[in-house]
Amino acid sequence: MTGNAQLDAAAGFDPLRPKLMRVAYRMLGSVADAEDIVQEAFIRWMGADRSAVREPEAFLRSTVTRLCLDQLKSARRQRETYVGPWLPDPVVEEEPEEDVTLPLMLALERLSPLERAAFLLHDVFGLSFEEVAATIERDPAACRQLAARARTHVREARPRFHVEQARGVELAEAFFTASRSGDLKTLGAMLASDVSIHADGGGKRPAAMRPILGFEAVLGVHEKLAVAFRTQISTLVRSGFINGLPGFVTREADGELQSTALEIEDGKVVAIYIVRNPDKLGHLH
Repeated sequence: MTGNAQLDAAAGFDPLRPKLMRVAYRMLGSVADAEDIVQEAFIRWMGADRSAVREPEAFLRSTVTRLCLDQLKSARRQRETYVGPWLPDPVVEEEPEEDVTLPLMLALERLSPLERAAFLLHDVFGLSFEEVAATIERDPAACRQLAARARTHVREARPRFHVEQARGVELAEAFFTASRSGDLKTLGAMLASDVSIHADGGGKRPAAMRPILGFEAVLGVHEKLAVAFRTQISTLVRSGFINGLPGFVTREADGELQSTALEIEDGKVVAIYIVRNPDKLGHLH
């Protein structure tokens, strides 16, 4: 390939990279794995007969999706040996992503790889079932069935209450202040009766090995943490939206980053998602 041809190939690929990353990340839940998949797609694009490709975006989306389907087979095996609860890598944005929030990404974990692909490509990215069929190499009728089964599984994970953007950030910042200062009265007023904590340490940093369920248990955890925070300073790095949910990133006393995302319904925090595994936080540096 000549230098000009390489430049042309890269110039055609680069504008599509963000879209391809969205597909790969939502399929895999890992930023690093998504980056590897997109890079592999780029290598294949450089080696392809591009003159025969009528729609580069469709070609590359298909390439990325198929690579993700292969990756998911090994990812499932890795999940089986993962230490403690697994959460997707936190992606922090200024604006809330409402198409695929963190609870929905967790629901997607319960789907087969093909169900996951059909649902994301059709319901999230808006492809026709004919396009989905060409991408995952199944007929359109089978893709409709895959997406319908997926929809049934993930329906409950769709947000039922829309949180206005400014209000979401305000709640996240208030939660940080109350939890770090030990203001349990204010914190308790923010929590729903069935609130839960899901913490992902991946065996690399201390974290609860199982979800913590219920108002009393969650408030009890924060009561103990408040004592620790008096001497082990937790510093706010930034507020924003983490996988579509209001949240914040902190630097903890051990110098490591941590992300906290809050699922809010009817003005109350119903779930707290904390990622402490440093392998999942490196991209936030």
